[in-house]
Amino acid sequence: MESVKAQTHKFEEFLEGVAHPLKPWLPAIARFLMVATFLEDSVRICSQWSDQIFYMQRHRGFPWLTAELFLALNVIFMTTGSLMAIAKKNTEYAVGLLFFVIISQSLGYGLLFDSAFFFRNLSVAGGLFMLLADSMASKRRTIFAGLPSLNENDKATYLQLLGRVLLVFLFLSFIFAGEFSALRLGVSLVAFAGCIMVVVGFKAKYSAWMLVAFLSISNVVLNNWWNLHHNHPQRDFLKYDFFQTLSIMGGFLLLTNLGPGGLSMDEKKKAF
Repeated sequence: MESVKAQTHKFEEFLEGVAHPLKPWLPAIARFLMVATFLEDSVRICSQWSDQIFYMQRHRGFPWLTAELFLALNVIFMTTGSLMAIAKKNTEYAVGLLFFVIISQSLGYGLLFDSAFFFRNLSVAGGLFMLLADSMASKRRTIFAGLPSLNENDKATYLQLLGRVLLVFLFLSFIFAGEFSALRLGVSLVAFAGCIMVVVGFKAKYSAWMLVAFLSISNVVLNNWWNLHHNHPQRDFLKYDFFQTLSIMGGFLLLTNLGPGGLSMDEKKKAF
């Protein structure tokens, strides 16, 4: 047991050393990655506007004007919400706009019951909750006189818990999808252990770094859209998955910067 603790301590020191140069820039990097999928999606819709209109009319039964308004609102909300989130301006409204996009696209494109899309969107939603919690924590740190109210602390704490739980849903689509193999089983077990640690808040920061590393590698290997021809039918799907994964990585980076919150094993251990 002592040897395990020693090795764990060495691993934590290694991660601290790697992350230390990034620490001043980590919140900005995390916020940018968090909204990457929304920025990419807005660019894609604008560059494929006529194709998008055709799809909404032909396959979703939208009238022409409704399709135009639907796409225009999504582009405006994604762009505005993303820029506000990056600039840390009115984060509550930014998160609200981006949540509207997630819900409207799930319904508009008929993907609400697509399991892979559903799990990924839950993870993106978890990142948005972490973004909101980070904004609340920043406001608390800037309070000069007096302590923040219990209500403010409670909100951030519950948002961090909800964000931790939702962030790991992406891994469910990885663990339970695809063909079985010994390598997949081993990787899935490691990822599953990291997910459990994040959810319960045990060594949450280090577990989040481990999952970020996992996502970085798997994203490049599995979603390498740049290797496909421009007209390949899978290119846009892989590109969408790639940028969604970047956004989920941004959520995990927010977790490493902010911490798991009061409702976690890490925080409970500090009380003893």
